[in-house]
Formats: sequence, C-alpha cells, structure tokens
Amino acid sequence: MTESRTADLDGLRMHYLIDGDGPLLVLLHGWPQTSYCWRHLIPALAAHFTVVAPDLRGYGRTDKPTTGYDKRTMAADVRRLARSLGHSSLVLAGHDRGARVAHRYALDHPGEVERLVVMDVIPTREMWRRFDMDSGLAASTWHWTFHLQPDLPELLAGADVAAYLGYFFERWTVQRSRLETAEYVRAFSRPGALRAGFDDYRASFPYDAEHDDADWEAGRRLEMPVLALWGSAGLPSRVPVMDIWREYAPDVRGAAIADCGHFLAEEQPDAVLAHLLDFLLPGGE
Repeated sequence: MTESRTADLDGLRMHYLIDGDGPLLVLLHGWPQTSYCWRHLIPALAAHFTVVAPDLRGYGRTDKPTTGYDKRTMAADVRRLARSLGHSSLVLAGHDRGARVAHRYALDHPGEVERLVVMDVIPTREMWRRFDMDSGLAASTWHWTFHLQPDLPELLAGADVAAYLGYFFERWTVQRSRLETAEYVRAFSRPGALRAGFDDYRASFPYDAEHDDADWEAGRRLEMPVLALWGSAGLPSRVPVMDIWREYAPDVRGAAIADCGHFLAEEQPDAVLAHLLDFLLPGGE
C-alpha cells in the first residue's frame, strides 16, 4: 500500500509517496503538478521496485524555500532522499520539470543512475536554442518567458489560481476528463506555492542554461540507457524529438503515446506503464 511520508533533508522537509520493495525507482513530477500525478502507475510499478514519488522542492507538501530552484540543487535534494532511504543507485523517471531535474541528476551523477526516462520534454538547452516562431515553440511555450519575470506571474495568477492552471490543463490535454485538477489547484493555493513553481522556471535562465552549456561544451552526454516518451499531441511532437535526444544520449529509444497531450501518466497510464515495464525490466513484462 502506498504510504505518505516526510523526510528532513538537511533542513528541507520533503514529502514523498513510497510503495513496494526492490531496486529504487524515483518518479519526478512537473509543473503544475505534484507527486499525485503518479497515482495510477505507482501500484503496478511497486510490484517490481521500491517506488518513491517526491514532491519536489517548492511543490505540494514539500517546503518552499526562497532559493535552490536550479536543477542541480533540486537534483541534490532527490539524491539526499534516495540516500536517506538506503539507496546509492536508482532508476529515474521524470515528467516536464521533473524530467529536467532527472536529466541534471544523470549528468551530475552518471554512475548512480541505471536508467533514465524523460517524458514530454526535450533538453532545456534545446528549448532555448529552438525558441523561435519557425519551430512553433515560442508561441506554444510563452509561459517559459512569462514565468521568468519577477513578481508579475504571482500577481496575475494569484488572483485566480484555478483559472490560471486551468488554462494549461485545458490546452495541454487530449484526455481532459482524466485529470483530477482540483488536487493541483489546492496544492498551488498554499502559501508560497505559486512563487516556488515560478522560481523553478526562473532558474532555467541563466543558471540551468549555464550548467547545461558547460556540460555540452565539455562533451558530457547521458551514459545510461534513456527512454523518451511524449504525447502525440504534446508540445515536443512539434519538433524531431528522437533526433534531438540522440545528440544528448547515445543509447536512447522513444515513442509517442497516441491520443495523449502533455500529462502522460494521467491521460494514458496504461500505455505509459507498458513502455516503462518494457524498458525497465529484463525482457519487459
């Protein structure tokens, strides 16, 4: 049975869900969500792994400090959580912002990450490089630059949290009825939650960009097997997803999830589970 716990990680109280026994599989959510997004997948995955789904720094029931939203620090949070549970190696799966944390974790600690799954993203470095009207990314991901602005997103979104988040839930989904959005509205209505989520984006430039450029220039690539999944109607579907990821990982496979928008684990959990088990288990299952 899935349990809800809290760990004290050098002063950061991190909430997480845990279930199962075996090798560690950590699931990292994105924006505007929490660990709740993995609820359909955790029980089945727990038959094979110790599954841990934390609320990332600033999200859900985890503390919301005013600093530390660069992906290197957020990855270090997750690493401390894994070590507190007695694991020095793990499998990582991340969606949206969580995939960016997982990507950074795998670059910073390649010997500890056995396999990596990234959902509905291309690398952050590629997002900035392709942020133009020709690719369609500039028009569809305007929120990246809006969320970079100081104070203004909190001011405008805070006037009606449900309406602001609802804008994205409506436009980013194909299977809209499968999202239980009230849980996320509650989470982002907590004191400091909106600011923390926007700080996650604010760290993308220049901090995350500088780290990513440094790794690229040094020739560092993802050394472990990588699985890239994206919704057939998700934002990455507008660019050559696999060609892009192959520049960052020599051993990568991928697939588009049919009849799916951005929120893969909720819109099409059965299809996502099948891909995960095929990738994570010997011979699939």
